[in-house]
Order: sequence, then structure tokens, then C-alpha cells
Amino acid sequence: MNIIVFGASGGTGNAFVRQAIAAGHHVTAFVRTPSKLETSHKNLSVELGDAMQAADVKQAMSSEFDAVISCLGANGLGKTTDLSTMTTNILDAMSLHDVKRIIYMASAGINKEIPGVTGFVAGKLLQNVLADHRRAVDLLAASEMEWTVVRPMGLTNDERTSDYRKTTSGVPKGGRRISREDVADFILKTASDHLYIRHSIGLAN
Repeated sequence: MNIIVFGASGGTGNAFVRQAIAAGHHVTAFVRTPSKLETSHKNLSVELGDAMQAADVKQAMSSEFDAVISCLGANGLGKTTDLSTMTTNILDAMSLHDVKRIIYMASAGINKEIPGVTGFVAGKLLQNVLADHRRAVDLLAASEMEWTVVRPMGLTNDERTSDYRKTTSGVPKGGRRISREDVADFILKTASDHLYIRHSIGLAN
């Protein structure tokens, strides 16, 4: 596959780039700061740009891409529309270049689906970020794209296990954590096998 990754310099983005290249795919990393990329390879292209700038995203997008991966995150915990703005820019660029497949990494909690005290605390602490993820997901749902939303529980830097639980409803029972490596593993498998079209998937180890 030929894949473009937004948020490629973050923890999950870097993990995805590394795994996708190891699996033989060609990856274009859309980044503002190339020095934050942890991988260098002949099958890795780097596209400099800012996802907040529609022109940069349109310039980077190509009809040659089989899939778009968004591992973009918010900058801080304050009120923001950055995630929904960047998603709008990506969707507009995809439409312009007739690219259909997108996998968007959001977070568990966007649907208030985390039970108990954990859900209450996460909902309060991350309320602004979760609200903007929700706006971004609503944009995806209203589009004609072949989207998948990934909702991981708390992210860790543990190793890849490929042993995690997933659900289309809520979050996996009792799950609190999942490694960035395992989230990347799920995203890659979902993209490669064309799984979970127009579904939102909760993930936990």
C-alpha cells in the first residue's frame, strides 16, 4: 500500500510508520518537524507541512494514496478546534484527489463510554480534547469516506504484543491501557485488510 500519515512524529504515528515500512508498505510522513521521526528508510517519504493549513494538506495529498492515517493529537488540554480543523483540511484534500480510505485515531471517552471513576476523571480532565475529537468524528460520519475511528484507552510505551481486545460498542470490559505499538498494529491491520469500514472501535489490552 501507499499510505500518508498525519501526526507521524508522535508516539503512535512513529510506531505506525515503523511497522508499515517493516511490512513492505510505502509511507509518506506529513510532519512539521522531520527530526522527530524515528525512522529512515528508502520506502519513507517526508512531506513538510502544517495540517492546520489547508494548502499544505492539499499539496501533500495525492490520488496515489491507498489510505490516509491520522494520529494527530491536541496541543494541551484547553479549549480547541484544532483536531476538527485539521480533519476538515484532510477530508477536503481527500475529496479533491479522490482518496476514500481514512483511519482516524481518536480516544476512548469521546462517547462517554468509559464506565466508573475512570470515565468520570477522564471526562473531566480531557473534556476539551474529547469534545474536539467528537467534532472530528462527526465530520467523518457525515462524509462519503470509508472511515474507521480508533478509540484507544490510556496509551503506554510498552512493547507490541498484537494481543489486545477490541469492540464496536463502548470499550473492552475492564480495559484501562494499551500500548502505542499495539494501537499502530491495529491500525495497520485495519488498513491492510480493509476492515471496520464506517465503524468506531474501542481498544484495550
